[in-house]
Amino acid sequence: MQRRVVVTGMGVLSPLGLSLESTWPSIVAGKSACATIKAFDATDFPVRIACELPGFAAESFMDKREARKMDPCTQYAVAAAQMAWEDSGLDRGGFDPDRTGVVIGSGVGGIQTLETQHTVLMEKGPRRISPFFIPMLIADMPSGMVSILLGLKGPNYATVSACASGANAIGESMRAIQRGDADVVVSGGTEAAVCPLALSGFANMKAISARNDDPGRASRPFDANRNGFVLGEGAGIVVLEELEHARARGATIHAEVVGYATTADAHHMTAPAHGGEGGAKAMRLAIEDAGLAPSDVDYINAHGTSTPLNDKFETAAIRTVFGDHAEKLAVSSTKSMIGHLLGAAGGVEFIFTVLALETSVLPPTINYETPDPDCDLDYVPNQAREANINYALTNSFGFGGHNAVVALRRCEE
Repeated sequence: MQRRVVVTGMGVLSPLGLSLESTWPSIVAGKSACATIKAFDATDFPVRIACELPGFAAESFMDKREARKMDPCTQYAVAAAQMAWEDSGLDRGGFDPDRTGVVIGSGVGGIQTLETQHTVLMEKGPRRISPFFIPMLIADMPSGMVSILLGLKGPNYATVSACASGANAIGESMRAIQRGDADVVVSGGTEAAVCPLALSGFANMKAISARNDDPGRASRPFDANRNGFVLGEGAGIVVLEELEHARARGATIHAEVVGYATTADAHHMTAPAHGGEGGAKAMRLAIEDAGLAPSDVDYINAHGTSTPLNDKFETAAIRTVFGDHAEKLAVSSTKSMIGHLLGAAGGVEFIFTVLALETSVLPPTINYETPDPDCDLDYVPNQAREANINYALTNSFGFGGHNAVVALRRCEE
């Protein structure tokens, strides 16, 4: 029999809070984290809004000297991983370090370090570049530092698939446990891209909303007046564990991970394939991998970026896969509240999906005001909803045509 994989720990840093306990109530309440940027002066930028972390201080989670050697994206991963590790109870032992891995994704890695060190190069010359520049920059360092700080010696690598990175990390971690390569994997996504360089790039490609005078209503997935996503930052890290390993140590089981699939559009650098073809295939394959029928699925945490094409084609993909059952599905986008966390999105949204199953509360899609004929599903508009759901999907799609879908089951044990 195939080894079963469960979620035993969760840790979140989000624009709505620096813990799961502070973030989830704000999600249920439908609060927006979008505001005018505080980290730097964005006065002359075409976009001046983002979903920033509220008052993150690295030294609250790690040694200050170690933190100085890490880009913020690594700091976020370390902090969220520590919370997930403690939530799992593994901080008290009960695991084999050689069979415990780390797989954490990031879309752009240490882009803040790249930005600051390039400025140093231009202003002060090559001899002033930090010797920590390369290790702070590379996208595998969140996985590396988490493994070092927790002493985990199993499979260790990073997934880099743009906005699908976090979901791919969790899916590949599930596979590692199923294959028997590990008993426990710390996994998810992290991103720290609210900086001048990244903001300028996304703004100039017209990907992000410029609703600068009304930031709280800027992220509006599936609404007819959507005009781009809102850049966010943070990390979502989980502890995945083989079921019998978790049972043997009396762990709390939050949900079971039952299916995973990843596909490519092979279509365009940034635009999704017409009709959401790649996303539809990933959803269908994840459902088949879970041994389910489409009619078994109760809820989808959508990629739902608030861009014109993504929301239209994700809706089309859902209709393609689910047929008449699409009318009964609840679909919501938590990006309406926390923005788009890029490579961290899949990790954070996976956790929100686990919590929807565990608490029987569906998070809302806020700012849904004007229906779009091309987006005609039940998006749980504006208010959270109580619902007893058993199976859910979480969708993550990324630039380059990457699609990753993870299927989860509610756990009664």
